[in-house]
Amino acid sequence: MTANPVFNLARDSIGNRAASPESGSRPAFTFISDEGVRSWTYAEAWAEIERYAQGLLARDLRRGERVLIRLPHSAEYAFAFFGANLAGLVPVPASPQLTEEEVDFLLSDSGASGVIAWPAEQPSRASCPRFSPEELRHEVRGMELPETHAEDPAYLIYTSGTTAKPKGVLHAQRVLLGRSFMVGDAWESLSASDVVMHAGALNWSYTMGVGLMDPWSVGARAILVASGTEPASWPRLIEAHGVTVFAAVPTVYRQMLKYGRPEDHDLSRFRFGLCAGEALPPETAQMWRERVGTELYEALGMTECSTYISSGPGIPTKSGSPGKPQPGRRVAILSEETGGALPVDAVGLLAIHRSDPGLMLGYWRRPDEEAAVFRGEWFVGGDRASLDDDGYVWFHGRADDLIKSFGYRLSPIEIEAALSTCAGVAEVAVVGLPLDADKTLVTACIVAEDGVDLTDRELAEHAARHLAGYKRPHQYRFVDSFPRTANGKIRRSELVRDLLAEVR
Repeated sequence: MTANPVFNLARDSIGNRAASPESGSRPAFTFISDEGVRSWTYAEAWAEIERYAQGLLARDLRRGERVLIRLPHSAEYAFAFFGANLAGLVPVPASPQLTEEEVDFLLSDSGASGVIAWPAEQPSRASCPRFSPEELRHEVRGMELPETHAEDPAYLIYTSGTTAKPKGVLHAQRVLLGRSFMVGDAWESLSASDVVMHAGALNWSYTMGVGLMDPWSVGARAILVASGTEPASWPRLIEAHGVTVFAAVPTVYRQMLKYGRPEDHDLSRFRFGLCAGEALPPETAQMWRERVGTELYEALGMTECSTYISSGPGIPTKSGSPGKPQPGRRVAILSEETGGALPVDAVGLLAIHRSDPGLMLGYWRRPDEEAAVFRGEWFVGGDRASLDDDGYVWFHGRADDLIKSFGYRLSPIEIEAALSTCAGVAEVAVVGLPLDADKTLVTACIVAEDGVDLTDRELAEHAARHLAGYKRPHQYRFVDSFPRTANGKIRRSELVRDLLAEVR
């Protein structure tokens, strides 16, 4: 294989199967919403993707330009993403929950040349051409689709970090090659006979990868469901559509067990569940095993490389551990002081080798942050962990202040920057308050200006104007001052300890 072979994420995940007489007529994609159930074969789904690609090229967009996708979680979102990629453009998937302020930042930071959105969407303040799905699908045909290579940009996805604004993670077309480590027995163990349902939204790399790319790469059927599905409805949907593999954050499984009765449904085709995004509580896995009779397999990943640590049919579960490095991955535990490899059971920074095909090209226009995450030939995402004698990874928290809550990775600094502009706020510190193994609440600690009587409602209304729903604090706490280090830095761990003492 050449160093940079011809390769395209869309074409090599679904296009080649659509062109095959054996698989072109097989079910490829189903989207379920209140409007009904819509399905496409491989050939039909590929035709939709080509329509979007042709429509974008007809708008005189040039190869490598960024296009922001601002659509509800829908089939159109999927077709727009893969269509932009097929056209040689760089799709930028955005959450439908983002405020106009947050969208304007993405448009400015990415330098997007266009936005794919429905006409009814509130226009952004930024000057940027807008294309509706219907317009793109009915543009002039016959445009020549460009050839892309493995190292060419495939998509740009924004993630919260330890800065005041999200940073763009630029992935290469070869990201699909990196996903092959997951499709095998290590975690997903997928085949053409599988029906894979994902509970997440398409602006999340977990959903785009496990929900679409992975099943399509093996000729399986992918099913997505509109946002807002009630927890008790999932077992009914799994039964009705003959789902063999279900993927979600652990919270969804916990809610199914609490609010529904999955054991009352015919899940005879169901093989196992996959989960990522947050730690899987051992008691949730055990209760699922007892009531449903199947396993839940966990994975640890990040936006920069998706999941790379997992359990699965080929890697037995070990309670409390997300699993082992997937076969083919080069993973190490590095010293936080020296950067050298550490022995068994020593706690350090979890690292993956920069040669991994699933690893990002880099952070978009953030050279300093990009340099900070590499230790020689190793990429370090900020997770602290250890490896035991059997090769299992044990998670020991974050080396930075990133908050993981209900499957989301949230930057306290970004939330703090938004709340600090609220009238009457003198200081703000945002922390994750772990109430139990299942629940971490984003908690905003507020020092009010002298003489100002702030309320939770005022802060919540301000947050709603500046932050997407999933970034907003779950609760607010008013304090007189913050514990600090000698150089003035807030002692977040001490703040969390004091808050937990109040709760208990």
